[in-house]
Amino acid sequence: MPVGKRRQPKADNKPNKKQKIQLQAEKKKIISIPTAASNDSEDEDDAELSDQNDDEQFLSHGAASFLTKLDTAGISRSKPETERLHKLSKPVREAKVIDDDLPSLNSDSDEDDSDLGSFGEDDDSLDFSDDDYDGVDEQDDDQEMPYEALPRKAKAPDTSKDQHIQRLPIKLAGGHVQRTGRNENMKVAAPVEPPSSDESEAEEPEPPLPAREDVSTGARFGRPGVVDVLTTSSRKKKVQLAKDQIAEICQDILADPEGSLGLLRRLHTFCLPKVSTPTHPEPVLNDVIIQKMSLLSQLAVFKDIVPGYRIRELTDKEKSEKVTQMVAKTRDWEQGLVGVYQHYLRVLESSLKARGELAAVALQCICSLATELTHFNFRTNVFACMISYLSKKSWTESSTLCHTSLVKIFKADNTGEASLEIVRLMNRMVKEKKFTVHPSVLSCLFSLRLNSELGVRASVHKADKSEEQQQKQLSKNRAAQKRAKGKKTDAPHLSKKAAKAMKERNEIQKEMKEAEAEVDKEQRAVTHTETLKLLFVLYFRILKNPTPTLLLPAALRGVSKYSHLVNIDFFKDLMQVIKGLITREEGQTYEDPAQDEASTTRRLLCVITAFELLKGQGEALNLDLTDFINSLYSIILPLSVSIGMHPRPVHHAPTLGPYADPSTLDTLLRALILVFPPNGPAAPTNRAAAFSKRLLIASLQLPPAGAERVLDFVRGLLAKDPKLEVLVEESGAGGHGMYLPEVDDPQVCAAIQARIWETCLFSSSAYPGKGARKLAGNIVRTLTEAGR
Repeated sequence: MPVGKRRQPKADNKPNKKQKIQLQAEKKKIISIPTAASNDSEDEDDAELSDQNDDEQFLSHGAASFLTKLDTAGISRSKPETERLHKLSKPVREAKVIDDDLPSLNSDSDEDDSDLGSFGEDDDSLDFSDDDYDGVDEQDDDQEMPYEALPRKAKAPDTSKDQHIQRLPIKLAGGHVQRTGRNENMKVAAPVEPPSSDESEAEEPEPPLPAREDVSTGARFGRPGVVDVLTTSSRKKKVQLAKDQIAEICQDILADPEGSLGLLRRLHTFCLPKVSTPTHPEPVLNDVIIQKMSLLSQLAVFKDIVPGYRIRELTDKEKSEKVTQMVAKTRDWEQGLVGVYQHYLRVLESSLKARGELAAVALQCICSLATELTHFNFRTNVFACMISYLSKKSWTESSTLCHTSLVKIFKADNTGEASLEIVRLMNRMVKEKKFTVHPSVLSCLFSLRLNSELGVRASVHKADKSEEQQQKQLSKNRAAQKRAKGKKTDAPHLSKKAAKAMKERNEIQKEMKEAEAEVDKEQRAVTHTETLKLLFVLYFRILKNPTPTLLLPAALRGVSKYSHLVNIDFFKDLMQVIKGLITREEGQTYEDPAQDEASTTRRLLCVITAFELLKGQGEALNLDLTDFINSLYSIILPLSVSIGMHPRPVHHAPTLGPYADPSTLDTLLRALILVFPPNGPAAPTNRAAAFSKRLLIASLQLPPAGAERVLDFVRGLLAKDPKLEVLVEESGAGGHGMYLPEVDDPQVCAAIQARIWETCLFSSSAYPGKGARKLAGNIVRTLTEAGR
């Protein structure tokens, strides 16, 4: 066996061509060395010595010098460990920039191998380790060849053949397939040759795509575009085209609301004052009739498709969550619906501010949305539009519409949140306008549900329990007391496990009620209490104003209406304010009869408010109301000749608002009933006689209907006290003095000495009122029978 083959280590990889040439040269070199024992005959012992000398000479000449550089640790290392170390120490190679073109077709492999000639035969840098070998292979495999980077050249179109697209075949009744020929309008697009790398860098960017019409403005599904409709020369034809298209759009939206956001936007486009599209950027003026139709149509559509809950904006976390396709579709529709609804409200608000031809229709839509869609989004903005329209000194039909809508909202509000927002906006509006608004604006506040919902005093934190809850709690306590005494009860005794299960069941029922959107009584009580606070802040601000305003009567009526809900801690301060108002009105004189009558009416309302405050929980204060009674007695005669005691002309009704103040006669009788309650004890004799005599004198100035009502009250007042029979006797009373009709103090005027001779005038056949004549006779008969 040759020595070279016996000593050569086994390599995993085959050497290349250059390495083979080098090994063959070294072998030839070794063979050519002469030895001294080659010419002589040797015995068998000398042959072994010769072999040993040959090996030493082979190693001494450096033929196997590569064995000294072998990696002993690498030879003993396993293959997986070698691959792992190779990946860790693998260098990062940079991509080479290839500038030359494809290699020549005449080149052969010898030219490629010529690069290896730079390595010397004795170069120690040659190393056939696994790491370097693998790296060379990977570099050759991953390197992108120059021809691979070039673009593919498209084949030129063949113009000799027909490039038209064939129509789809049809199947006849007999089962045969018939071809329909070519479609002359459609051709196969010619392939476009991509530009080279050098040309693409020098080319300019592609021009933008041509503008396209969207579903909200363009021609879709047989409908002409919005601009095409608005640019029709004939106005009659234009209005008819718009009417037909609006009707079709509304029908399609109602058929599929969740899939009709584009149609909603198209319907909204018809209400814009100017319309511009991507293909027609110059605005086109819209017709007023088309705008009105669009506004009213959108109102009807929103009433039908708006959900029964308020849509809130999604949070960032909810937007990032993965949801089902149905949930995503519902979210997109809800957000799109809110966007279109917001744009619709903006158009209505701008139309109201413009005070143009669309103002009346816009106000009608605003009021309808406020009453029908109170629960939906942007209701605060809708309320603000209505209240800003009411912030005027004059009163029109539009003001009546807003007033009526607010009353409907108050009566239908179950939670009280909408009422709270309206009261807050109205409070701010009155403060900013400095009380220069129409008095009828505050009359809508009389329709608040505070009087019924807060009939029993409620605290700020919790409301009083209902009777059902109180009875349930009472029966529960009784059962617990009986069970503690060892007695039998109807209510079964529950173990801890059963009580825990019942508690969990009650929690589930509570969640079900919340899902059913039932009104929480405690939350409603808190909301109503906050509304009541704002309401009294508004009323007290008007009462404490240094100069009397037109809103003072409305504020006094409001305080008297909700007097049972006022905190008792404010009673004394409030009574002082009301007394100051009466004193201020008595000290002023007016040359204008209308202002004088208004001053008298304000004094009368102050008296009513004071008695309303002390009618309920204020009775515990035991306040003296003599000053208020004397004030009422002093204004009876001036009121008898005022215009308010007579029927109001019909043509004045629109200027007074829908909820005009009650007549002066109604207000006077209400004050008299508060001072002399029908079911209460009898009043002092002098006071009853003084009021009876003055009312009879005042009734002579009233029309028959008013006189009849006054005589009816006097009859009930005199029937309570038998001592008042002296008013019909011929002889004088036992006391001393004389009746003083001009004195405004019922205790000092000595009315007991007077005679009610006015009943004779009413009993006369000349008096036109039959009811008054009958009542006058009843008064005399009642007093005579009482004396007997």
